Amino acid sequence: MDLGKVQQMLLKEIADLDAPPKGAYNIRSNSESVARQSTENVNIIPKENASGIDIFIKPDTKGESVHIPVVISESGIKETVYNDFYIGENADVEIVAGCGIDNCGQHDSQHDGVHRFFVGKNARVRYVEKHYGSGRGEGKRILNPVTEVYMEEDSYAEMEMVQIKGVDDTTRTTTADLKAGAKLVVRERLMTHEVQRAFSVYTVNLNGDSSAADIVSRGVARDNSFQKLDLKIVGNAACKGHTECDSIIMDNGKILAVPALEANDVDASLVHEAAIGKIAGEQLIKLMTLGLSESEAEEQIINGFLS
Repeated sequence: MDLGKVQQMLLKEIADLDAPPKGAYNIRSNSESVARQSTENVNIIPKENASGIDIFIKPDTKGESVHIPVVISESGIKETVYNDFYIGENADVEIVAGCGIDNCGQHDSQHDGVHRFFVGKNARVRYVEKHYGSGRGEGKRILNPVTEVYMEEDSYAEMEMVQIKGVDDTTRTTTADLKAGAKLVVRERLMTHEVQRAFSVYTVNLNGDSSAADIVSRGVARDNSFQKLDLKIVGNAACKGHTECDSIIMDNGKILAVPALEANDVDASLVHEAAIGKIAGEQLIKLMTLGLSESEAEEQIINGFLS
């Protein structure tokens, strides 16, 4: 990989990489693929009519990983990338994505990533997506991920969605359709500060008997930032669904949680939990008695909350 120091820093932040990873990977920098490798069981193919890649994972593939991070270090780049994942029956893989933008210029930089997952019968996938922004330019750092998940019978998908810091505007849209016995687990963690805005929209359709979804979002809104979370689970069969919003509000931050549960089957069991509040005073006092300043105590609490 021919990457500069800033790009290497971004890659470390979003994918914990300082060298090409083992296994299959496609690393994208400033709207170009700079490194790509397939394996015997994972084939990465560039799309012919759009920007992006198709990733084919053979049935019965076990213990392999796929890395597809994106880094942007030039001001003014705006791109939409389409990546499709075809995960074969009985496979068990990890996919690491994410995008980091360093913008030191006057123009906005924006990456919109559209990811579609087709998860085969009895397959298991763990997906990690981290977003990070840096740079002192006036241009914004904008990230708009779209995630579509289509799950066959008895499949399992675990998704970790993380916005670390520095992203000015983001709209995260996630939809999922689950067949019988499929289970989707999502853990979202995000931090906003200054005047940043973050919107998360989830719509999960539980279409088969014994399908299940567990969607949990944790957020911290600082300064004058704003977060909005729309969580909707639709139960169309004898299924189980759980959503949870747990948020900390600080300074002049604002958070809006909009839960929605739709039961279309008498045996659909759907639950939502929500809590929004400030850091408890007793938590601060306890840490400050151990020698931490108030700001240090706040950071400890926030780090623990988002871990």
